[in-house]
Formats: sequence, structure tokens, C-alpha cells
Amino acid sequence: MKLKYYPLLSLLTVMMYSTLVAQELSKTELIFLTHQWKGERFEDGRPKVSDALLKRMKNVSIEEAWGVLRNEGFHNQFEGNWQPLHEDVTIVGRALTVQYMPNRPDMAEQIKKKGHERGEIGNTNAWPIDRLVEHDVYVADGFGKIIDGTLIGDNLGNSIYAKTKTGVVFNASSRDLEGLSKIEGFNAFVKGWHPSFLTEVMLLSINTPIRIGAATVLPGDVVLAKKEGVIFIPAQLAEKVVLTSEIVRLRDLFGISRLKEGIYTPGQIDNKWSEAIEKDFSEWLRAHIDDLPVPKNQIQELLKNRTW
Repeated sequence: MKLKYYPLLSLLTVMMYSTLVAQELSKTELIFLTHQWKGERFEDGRPKVSDALLKRMKNVSIEEAWGVLRNEGFHNQFEGNWQPLHEDVTIVGRALTVQYMPNRPDMAEQIKKKGHERGEIGNTNAWPIDRLVEHDVYVADGFGKIIDGTLIGDNLGNSIYAKTKTGVVFNASSRDLEGLSKIEGFNAFVKGWHPSFLTEVMLLSINTPIRIGAATVLPGDVVLAKKEGVIFIPAQLAEKVVLTSEIVRLRDLFGISRLKEGIYTPGQIDNKWSEAIEKDFSEWLRAHIDDLPVPKNQIQELLKNRTW
């Protein structure tokens, strides 16, 4: 019986070794961890949720996403208590994960040496930025360090936004709040702000599983960051989250419309809808399909699957 566990143990051993020495999982290892994702991937194996779906994700509420994930058995995907650069700027994108740890000179020296041999340039906190592409979100566990834990300032912030057009999520701090706030469209969800420079922190890994507070994050997870906090949506559930949100949004609009018209009572709308109300909802969708805040093709798909 014990023999059947050896392949898994061997893979985990390789993963640990590659993380410590090469700072990244191989494509095979990343696919192994994100095996439920069946769609497109980046060259490194990271799940690539479509740009179109990411655009629609911006309208999803944290509560809607949370409900879907909980129903699917994912109970540890949300982290709150942030100090965002802008409370009113939503971040949506694919997670590029980074793990930092308290500095240990002998280990840090070897990581830098290995990285420079592979062509990495500059300080280690710049290495993840070189890998960013459009619609990525730089997600880093900086072990909650505030003083001397500032992972970026406005120079790196400008570089990040130029590449991603999104922002960052750091279980750590940042500096240059004033300068970062001038980058239009950029946002940073951090645990604090401090004028100090980054010291006594070493890079451990890029694109590996990390912990952000109470959440476990995998490379390629969809990051949804809003005023309430940050939720990390497994790539394979991103479409379900969006579709569920859009259906809820449409049903709410219909319900409010019919209540204002006096056609139904609050009791009828707030409880399980009758077959007559469901039919009315479908007809209302057809009549307003060009005016609703959900893509027309998605409404058509919803109507196709209905029985009336």
C-alpha cells in the first residue's frame, strides 16, 4: 500500500528543491497543482483566464464571489484588513505569486547567485516585475513586515503598471504613497505604508503557492480586490463566479423594476419565484437585452437554457 504514495512524495520533493534553488516551479509542477484548470496556459504553465472574462469580473461583488467559492468547498480564499492606495479602484487580474522571507545571508547569497547565473538583473525584488505581463497582479507574501518591508515605491510601481495595467497585493508594506497615487489606474492593497527602504528581506520563490493572511493563493488565480478586501478565485471557478454574478444582477434589476411598477409584492420577489414570475423574467430579458449591464451574448445563452 505504501508504494502508491511514492510518486507523489517524489514530486513534492522535486518541487521543494526547485523552489529553493531555482525559485520557480517547473511547468509540469504548476500544471500538477492547478490540474482542475482545463483552459489556456502561459508558457510557464500558469492558468490564463481570458481577458474577456477578467473584464466581466470587475462587476462581481466580493460577496457574490465568496458565495460561489464557499459552495464549491473553497473556504480560505479571502483576506481583509488592507490599507489600499485607492478604495474606489478595483483590481482584477491573474496572480503572479511571490514569496519573501526574513533574510538569512547564506541562503540569500545562493539565491542571488543562482538568479544572476540565469540572467536575472538587479535586486531580487525586481525579478518578479520582469515576468509580469498585461492583466497580471503582483501578489506577494512579505510576512506582514511594515518597517523595512516596503516591497515597492513609485519607481517600481510605474514599471508594474506599465506592464500589467492593474496593481499589487502585498502582505507587506509599500513606500511613496504620494508618488504611487499619481499613477492613474494603479492600485495597491498593502498592510501598511512606511517611508523606510526594503531591508533584511529575501526572495524565496516566484510562481509557487503562497499564503496571504487567511488565504491560499496559486499562480493564475483570479484576483478580485475591492474596498471590502481581496478574494483569490481559482481559475477553474472564474467563469462560474462571473455567470452567477450576472444572473443575480439581472434578477435584481428585474425585481426592482417590477416592484416599482407595482406588478409584484415584496413577498413575491423576495421568496422563491413562481413559474409565472420566471416566465415574466425571461420575457423581460428579451425585451431589454440591448439595455442591460451584461453582455448580450451571455443573456442569449441564459435564455437558450431556459424552458420557457
